[in-house]
Amino acid sequence: MTDLLDRDAPAPTTRPRMPLLLGGLVVLALLAGGIWWFFLRDDAPDAFDIEDAVAGALDTDDAQTGDDPPSPDTAPEGVEGTWTVGPGTGPSAAGFRVAEELASIGATEAVGRTEQVTGSLTIDGATVTDVSITVDMDSLRTDDARRDGRMRSSLATDEFPTATFVLTRPIDLDSIPAEGETISVTAVGDMTIKGVTNPVEVALDAQVVDDTLVVVGSLPVVFADYGVVPPSAAIVVSIEDRGTVEFQLYLARS
Repeated sequence: MTDLLDRDAPAPTTRPRMPLLLGGLVVLALLAGGIWWFFLRDDAPDAFDIEDAVAGALDTDDAQTGDDPPSPDTAPEGVEGTWTVGPGTGPSAAGFRVAEELASIGATEAVGRTEQVTGSLTIDGATVTDVSITVDMDSLRTDDARRDGRMRSSLATDEFPTATFVLTRPIDLDSIPAEGETISVTAVGDMTIKGVTNPVEVALDAQVVDDTLVVVGSLPVVFADYGVVPPSAAIVVSIEDRGTVEFQLYLARS
């Protein structure tokens, strides 16, 4: 009788696999979403812009003095003399941006920046006579620490920790700019990266805000001109052999 009952009893059913399958799909979706967010979240900083830079200078002045921003019609004290990049004048910064393509991700933009910038410029009448800017290349950072190590290796920052720009031709401003007036000029000079110096032309926008001279500039560069080989990684399908050097400077009278 026991054997008969055992034969007639329904066979054990297999545990449904649907919950496991759904759980796996959810995990894959979350993983894919995480990869998309990490690589394509588009949080690369915008290119430096004179209007944004001036707004930053005004914010800094207001925080320090508690006064209202100066009116663009305020009579300037003059721009002659030496102006120096330094603390308390605003977030000076310099860096680069370059287009790259990542496996299974697509086109992105790598941006590296540092606030470790020093330098000065001298104005005599309506002529900029001297400019010297130094950037600490070893302090360059992007949004991905894994990229940073390869970047510093490509730039050989252990051997060449700084990059410089030195003016080689005076800049004629035509006239002394009024406070609140943006002027656009081209600076001709020598740029040194990784120990290699090349003549360059840098497009500049500048404006005097209260006691701060705000300067924003950029120029295209070909990495091979400076002996720089773009860094590579397994996920990197390609990276452009050229990019843009950009900077934002806040200078105070010295």
